[in-house]
Amino acid sequence: MDIATLNSLYALFKKASSKPDWKSALETLATELRPFVLFDNIAVYVVDASTGALEVAYARALGRGKNAEADAAWGDSIAADVMAGGEAVIQSPPVKPHKTHANTDRLDRSFMLGVPLQTGTQLIGAAVFVRFGGPEFFEEHHQVAALAGSWIANLFERQAWQETYRQLDEMQRRVRLQDDFLATISHELRTPLGFIKGYSTTLLRQDTSWDDNTQREFLTIIEEEADRLAQLIEDLLESARLQSNTLQLKFQPMRMDALIRDVVLRIRQRHPNLSVTLDFGATPLIPGDNVHLARVFDNLFSNALKYAPDSPIEIALTANGDSLHVQFRDHGPGIQPEHQAMIFERFYRVPGPHAASTGTGLGLYICKQIIASHRGKIWVDSEPGRGTIFHIELPLKAEPQPGT
Repeated sequence: MDIATLNSLYALFKKASSKPDWKSALETLATELRPFVLFDNIAVYVVDASTGALEVAYARALGRGKNAEADAAWGDSIAADVMAGGEAVIQSPPVKPHKTHANTDRLDRSFMLGVPLQTGTQLIGAAVFVRFGGPEFFEEHHQVAALAGSWIANLFERQAWQETYRQLDEMQRRVRLQDDFLATISHELRTPLGFIKGYSTTLLRQDTSWDDNTQREFLTIIEEEADRLAQLIEDLLESARLQSNTLQLKFQPMRMDALIRDVVLRIRQRHPNLSVTLDFGATPLIPGDNVHLARVFDNLFSNALKYAPDSPIEIALTANGDSLHVQFRDHGPGIQPEHQAMIFERFYRVPGPHAASTGTGLGLYICKQIIASHRGKIWVDSEPGRGTIFHIELPLKAEPQPGT
């Protein structure tokens, strides 16, 4: 192989390596390798890590017979021979008696070259090059195919390392989330327990008498903190049930507008100065679980009060075709783009002064899982400095997911 050919192959491999993914890299290699080694079909076989079987990872028909590729040979047996021997295999078809090359259908005469895909000492697959009707493969073709096979093996090794790195990075991120969650939950549990213990101990002191108003104030604080503690425990239990798909939902025809009005009435009892605007069109009945859908809106209100405490809230309902669309809007500081894809994950909390004081990172995860159990979707649309809109889309006619 001369220097010019090596330089051209190097340029081709460099170009293919610059592609964003392994499929487009193989596509570039397959379409531009033919001037160096003529072939009609190429197939890349890789050992499946979970089953140990040899599977086709990539196949492409480029030359003669590509319109009849379903009937063409892709070199399964050659790939098996390469894997068995660990070395290249060249196969030429036998000449049929009483026929010449001219009167033999070229698709019946497959010349094949198979080369191993090897990373270090591990044989991970085989690349098979097929020519229909000849000419046969020679040693110089084997050299080019072997270089291509080495590059393809490195491509799959790089892909495997990238996937391993991605999985490790994801595991580390989840470990960090869980560590943050444990620290947060410890704080969230200790705070109400501290209030309950402190005020109850104060009320039980024998050396001091408290007037009725003070006693009522202390008991009100104890009740509120006990409710907060109970809600935290319920969030943890519901999160676990949702994650294990054991949450039982009771579906029945319901009116979303009535459910939201009930939630707003309850929220206003605790936050009388909260401004809530409702924009409801005609809202048909939908199948749903009232209790858990109310939980979704409780969590959205809690989220808005935490991150946009002084903002008015607007809720709109519209029926679009076969679905009901809900918009829950606040006019707070919004959510930075890098956090928007993460906020529905378990334990994830948006960094910031409000998040640092309270919250477990379970509220929006619970919302997403409940909506998903209704065969619906929830997503966020937010621009920093211009508020946040949570969108919910629920089908007008649906069956609950299995197990719910």
